[in-house]
Amino acid sequence: MKTLLVTGGAGFIGSNFIEHIYNKYSNYKIIVLDYLTYAGDIENISREIRESERFEFWYGDVNNLDLVSDLVKKSDIIVHFAAETHVARSLYSHREFFITDVLGTQSVVNAVVKYAEKIERFIHISTSEVYGTAIYEPMDEDHPLNPTSPYAAAKAGADRLVSSYIIAYDIPAVILRPFNNYGPKQHLEKVVPRFITSCILGEKLTIHGDGSAERDWVHASDTSNAIDLVLHAPIEKVKGEVFNIGTGESLSILQIARKVIKIFNLDETRFDYIPDRFGQVQKHIATYKKANDIFGFTPLTKFEDGLKNTIQWYIENKHIWEKHLPLRKVPVKSKDGTVIWY
Repeated sequence: MKTLLVTGGAGFIGSNFIEHIYNKYSNYKIIVLDYLTYAGDIENISREIRESERFEFWYGDVNNLDLVSDLVKKSDIIVHFAAETHVARSLYSHREFFITDVLGTQSVVNAVVKYAEKIERFIHISTSEVYGTAIYEPMDEDHPLNPTSPYAAAKAGADRLVSSYIIAYDIPAVILRPFNNYGPKQHLEKVVPRFITSCILGEKLTIHGDGSAERDWVHASDTSNAIDLVLHAPIEKVKGEVFNIGTGESLSILQIARKVIKIFNLDETRFDYIPDRFGQVQKHIATYKKANDIFGFTPLTKFEDGLKNTIQWYIENKHIWEKHLPLRKVPVKSKDGTVIWY
C-alpha cells in the first residue's frame, strides 16, 4: 500500500485526480490536505471516497509547517495542487497568491527535502500561464517564462522554486505545466463553467474584449491521466524534468461561447462584451511531444465530447455549484480608476 498526499485535493483538478487514482488503483491510500478556501469544496470528493478506509482528509493550510511536515513524513508520493489560481482574482487580491503559491510550495518542498530518503516522487502542478503569450507556436517546455498577471507570476515563482530544489537537493521531483483545464467540478469563476451556468440560469454570457484570446483546452480527465503516467514512469526518465500537458489545439473564447450556446439552443444576443482585462494572454497552444515521448501521454478527450460531459455535470449538480454564485466575479480597478467586474 502506497500513501499518496494530495495538497489542494478538494479543488477542481485535484478532486478529479483523486477520483481517477481511487477508482484505478486499490493499493493507494490517499491523504488530502486542503484549506477549503472559496475554490475548494469537500463535496467535490464523492461520499464513497470520503468514507473509505483508504482516504484521509486534513483541513489545513499548506503554510502550516508542522502539519505539512507530519503529512509528508507518512507519505510516499506527493502531488502538489494547492494554489490560488484565478487571473482576475489575482488582479483584485494579489498578496494571497504569493503567500499560497510561492510560500506554500516552499513549505511542501522543504518537507520533501527533510524526508527525502523515503519520498519516491514529488509532482508539482504548475501552469501554462507561466509562459505568457506565445512567442512561437506551439509552445514547448523551453518557451521563455513571461508571466503577465500576479497569478502567473506567483506560479512562475513556485515553478522555479521547485526547480531550484531539484538542482540544489536532488529531490525526485517533476514539474507539470497543464494548459487550460476544463471539466466537471470547476469553480464558476472560470470561463467554461461561467458560460455554462449563465445559460442554465438564463443570464448573458460575459466575454472579455472581442473574445479572440485563444487557449489550449485540456479536459481534467486527461490531466489526471498525465499525472498518473508520471507517477508510474521510471523515475530516471522523469526526475527533474518539466512537461507540458495539453492537446496541441486551440480555441478562442468566442468559439467556446458559440459552442456552449449551440448546445443550449441559444443565440449570440446572449453575449455581453466587456473591456478586456489587463494582463490578458492572447494565445496559448501546447506541444505535448516531450510528454508523449517520455511517458506516453496523449490527450483522449475531444473538446466537443468534454464540453458535453461538463455541461451534463453542471445540469445535474446545481446543489453543489449554486452556493458559489456570489463568487463568480470580482471587482478589478482599471488603470483609469474604473471598476469592472470580471
